[in-house]
Amino acid sequence: MTNASPAAPRRPDTGLWLAGILAALAAWGVLYNQLVPLSDWVVARLPLTPGSAVAEAVRFFVYDTPKVLMLLTLVVFAMGVVRSYFSPERTRALLAGRREGIGNGAAAALGIVTPFCSCSAVPLFIGFVSAGVPLGVTFSFLIAAPMINEVALGLLLALVGWRVALAYLAFGLAVAMVSGWVIGRLRLEGWLEPWVLAVRAGTADLPVREMTTTDRILAGIEAVRDIVGRVWAWIIAGIAVGALIHGYAPADLLAAIMGREAWWSVPAAVLVGIPMYSNAAGIIPVVEALIGKGAAIGTVLAFMMSVTALSLPETIILRKVLTARLIAVFVGVVGLGILAVGFLFNALFA
Repeated sequence: MTNASPAAPRRPDTGLWLAGILAALAAWGVLYNQLVPLSDWVVARLPLTPGSAVAEAVRFFVYDTPKVLMLLTLVVFAMGVVRSYFSPERTRALLAGRREGIGNGAAAALGIVTPFCSCSAVPLFIGFVSAGVPLGVTFSFLIAAPMINEVALGLLLALVGWRVALAYLAFGLAVAMVSGWVIGRLRLEGWLEPWVLAVRAGTADLPVREMTTTDRILAGIEAVRDIVGRVWAWIIAGIAVGALIHGYAPADLLAAIMGREAWWSVPAAVLVGIPMYSNAAGIIPVVEALIGKGAAIGTVLAFMMSVTALSLPETIILRKVLTARLIAVFVGVVGLGILAVGFLFNALFA
């Protein structure tokens, strides 16, 4: 009697998946085009005085909440598919052996599309160091990954416009590259925690399985389930803050506090942003409301950069592998870069 081998599980049909994605995109487009009349309809049925501060705040919240969540879902799905072409192991292999300069640019560019969050900061850092990636190149990646988040770029493009998104991308890359290069030139490897220096790459990477089109679609869906599931509450909180700013904050007051004429507003925004905990998707509705009220774009984006690139929780996590002195250098160099970007943005968009 022979034992029959179990049949391999049947793979979902790629054509069906593609048809489903196209149908979902069509439904997304129809619904997105109805958000303005839908928000008008909701606000009109509430006991609110038309044109009042509370009515404008409610209108902003009712319109922006589904808009931002829909845009976030679309961007995260697309970038989930893009990310399927990368992995932490493949990223490490691409950066290993790269010299400073070219390596800083490659690391910053890879930081945009590769998986990164606070919880992965330490294992990524150890993996890079053990693979022989220079310290400055590693920092370029660690700065770019959270700050030039692909979700942030997609939402900036949709909510604020292509000029701001492109400028944010260019200056964010510049901050990551230059900051990493400066840290590399300082030769601070001795300021790593001793146990990190003892780590050596002793095992070869496992081969990366090639993914099918269906695998990549499923990766995009999983990214939506994971990322949107984790950040939706922060997004709604950010939209609520943006709604209050939109409805109640006087434009003249914001211009005085965060305008181009107030030179101190850029360093103040950076100092306020560093201890905050949020993510790019949650902070962008606040950025949208502040810019809409006339706040200087450089000041607002410097605030956003400091929240995403120098947040206190990430710094605490990195303390496991960096000494306090190296943390101070990291915050100081990146903070100076963000200050420069804020002042430059204000000058360019004056």
